Amino acid sequence: MVIALNMVDTAERRGYRIDTAKMSQLLGVPVIPTVASRGRGMGELRDTCIAVIEGAVNAMPAPVTYGHAVDEEVLALAQAVEQEAGLTRQYAPAWLAAKLIERDEVAIKGARALSPSGLEALLEQAGEAAQRMERHFNADASTIMAEHRYGVAAGVVKACVTFSAEARRDITDHVDMVVCNRLVGPLILVAVVASLFFWVFKVSDEWAWIPWVTGFHSPTGMMAVLFDTLSVLLAPLEPHAPMLHSLLDAGIIGGVGGVMSFVPLIFFMFLFVAALEDSGYIARVAFILDRPLRVFGLQGKSILAFIVAGGLGAGGCAVPGIMSTRTMREDKDRLITMLVTPFMNCGAKMPVYAMLIAAFFPGNRTLVMMTLWGLSWATALGAAWLLRRFVVRGEQTPFVMELPPYHVPILRSVLRHTWERTWLYIKKAGTIILAINIVLWAFMYFPRPPEDAPVDEALAHSFAGRAGLAMDPVSRLAGFDWRTNIALIGGFAAKEVVVGALGTAYALEGQTEEDYHSLSERLAARPDWNPVRAFALMVFVMLYAPCLVTIAVIRRESGSWKWAAFSTLYSTVLAFVLAVLFFQIGSLLLG
Repeated sequence: MVIALNMVDTAERRGYRIDTAKMSQLLGVPVIPTVASRGRGMGELRDTCIAVIEGAVNAMPAPVTYGHAVDEEVLALAQAVEQEAGLTRQYAPAWLAAKLIERDEVAIKGARALSPSGLEALLEQAGEAAQRMERHFNADASTIMAEHRYGVAAGVVKACVTFSAEARRDITDHVDMVVCNRLVGPLILVAVVASLFFWVFKVSDEWAWIPWVTGFHSPTGMMAVLFDTLSVLLAPLEPHAPMLHSLLDAGIIGGVGGVMSFVPLIFFMFLFVAALEDSGYIARVAFILDRPLRVFGLQGKSILAFIVAGGLGAGGCAVPGIMSTRTMREDKDRLITMLVTPFMNCGAKMPVYAMLIAAFFPGNRTLVMMTLWGLSWATALGAAWLLRRFVVRGEQTPFVMELPPYHVPILRSVLRHTWERTWLYIKKAGTIILAINIVLWAFMYFPRPPEDAPVDEALAHSFAGRAGLAMDPVSRLAGFDWRTNIALIGGFAAKEVVVGALGTAYALEGQTEEDYHSLSERLAARPDWNPVRAFALMVFVMLYAPCLVTIAVIRRESGSWKWAAFSTLYSTVLAFVLAVLFFQIGSLLLG
């Protein structure tokens, strides 16, 4: 074993002085001080690892002593473990003896796989040892072992760590007095989220700073130009191979291109969120929101799932958000968090928002995104409150977490995390979204109408068009026409498909070579679209059924298809009811 004692720069700033040589002597293994984010100590760590591999440096940890009464029991059981050759090949006898006395489930499972017959006698002997210890100390055996281990750790710290009395109070404490204040903290959080949205839209879509032969463009505008150029280049193919042209132009460029156009926006969203994560602010958000979350039947750890799913601003994913609920001890807390986490604004919903905001709210981008962010939280908390009282009743568990010190974000680390997340988005658009869009294109292209039928009736004649028209009488209540219904059906697989399917649907209705426009421009020019309809659609996309992968994860984490089905049904009904309310009330107000 080699120990990398990381973040020693933070320890030094807070007044701690660590004698790593003495710590190495006490622990029996090399201890190398490092600052990984800046590469400090990496060379020494590498050289030490090589020396250990070559046998030039001893790296066998010193044995832990538990005190006379405990050591006697551990030693006696270790001697019995040594008789089992199958166990000693994998485990140090004293270590396994201590774990058996503690009834450590992981250690027992591993030992049973190696020596199922011999383990039962060892477990019986360990049980007797635990009973003797418990009588002697009047405490649980696992607690006794843990206390003695912590005692050893405390002794090492006392021997190796000194604190400078004249060291200044850490800047983290000063900042937290403001950031974590009960009244000021939530206001700062709203300001941080508003700033995030403001700068994401400014940098990615409003500022024209990318040079091109036709002048400067914004990054998203540049992507739109590239896909429009590809569409124009394909135009000569239409008279000779109309079906192939339709597949390439409407199915791939109109569908996947619509999703890929928002890669710059997704990139900058991930960039700013990664910077916030690296700064240490995310943990403060959990601290600030713990109290209000408990009012709505959740616990502080729920905030971690929300943030991972996109709750800080947007750009997350519900799948790792739901998986992060494994840290919760209470099953009912986990279940409620899983059922409301998909309401957060994940990265898959951002292309839909960006497309509709660009079309109908170009002058109020930050305000609309803040409204959607607040609505996602309000809906999640309201749903949690109802679920806690009527569906999943039970007591809440307390929440304790460590607040890490603040850091200046490391550019290399932030860029690496940003690129990893953006690349996952691009791969998803180029594989899963592409496949779904091609399938949807086929349903929107076949069967072909009679030759004398108008071009704009071809989509309505298709399989997808008929399904959309069948839903039209009900969906009209929320302002959705049959084309939108087609896109929303595709969105059950993945929310990005909504943009791609809408792009394919309107591309299939025909356009001239001089009439190539982005999907935002097409929708803004149509008389049947307006801001109220666009906002109702954003609300519905935000809340309706989780994507297929999320549903599968809910099933796995909850252990039942019942909750996966319930999540799909209740969220879709809730989304439709709210979309109808927003559309009908908005239409009345606008006259």
